[in-house]
Amino acid sequence: MKKKFVNILFIAAITASVISCKDKAKEAVTTDAEAPVITEAANAETYTVNTDASTIAWTGSKPTGSHNGTIALESGALNVVNGKVVGGSFIIDMKSITVLDIPADDKGNAKLVGHLTNADFFDVEKFPNAAFTITETKVAEGKTMLSGNLTLKEVKNNVTFPVTITNQDDAVTITSEAFSIDRTKWNVQYGSKSIFDNLGDKFINDDIELKITVKAAKS
Repeated sequence: MKKKFVNILFIAAITASVISCKDKAKEAVTTDAEAPVITEAANAETYTVNTDASTIAWTGSKPTGSHNGTIALESGALNVVNGKVVGGSFIIDMKSITVLDIPADDKGNAKLVGHLTNADFFDVEKFPNAAFTITETKVAEGKTMLSGNLTLKEVKNNVTFPVTITNQDDAVTITSEAFSIDRTKWNVQYGSKSIFDNLGDKFINDDIELKITVKAAKS
């Protein structure tokens, strides 16, 4: 009976592991910063980002669980030609980080927000903003792939991830699929077992899952 119970636990653990791997967001292709690919820039129309309707959803995880929240945009604009996004950029307000999985009035919420915004992680007093500049959009394997230079803590890398872009009634919406980035590539190293030894199971995963929604209207 005991052996049967152990076998059941083993199968359950394997199943959970498979599900976890299946649900894990694919890491964005990350390269050195690149120059924007300018196409038909002279004909581009400017669409101003609606910061109230735009957001970045984040999820971070460790062996004992995960946390999630949002980050707001401070400003931004998109360059559009014949309904196609050909460029643009937006500023990310790093001081706006929120935690959604812990009740707002729980002291653990403020503690985690404080940890994420202090020097251990994003050091928002020194680096209050991050930035994303679109370098290219193209179709690959039936998906629209958006590439851009992400600047965080004064480190700039180019990332590419799949998005859906809609254009209706002089409004453009960019919605990404969930994707992840390796935070250590932007010098966010706290609790990383790829940087520090002897962390045991006290590490925090390097990958941060992101899902971006940007809404903009013709200026």
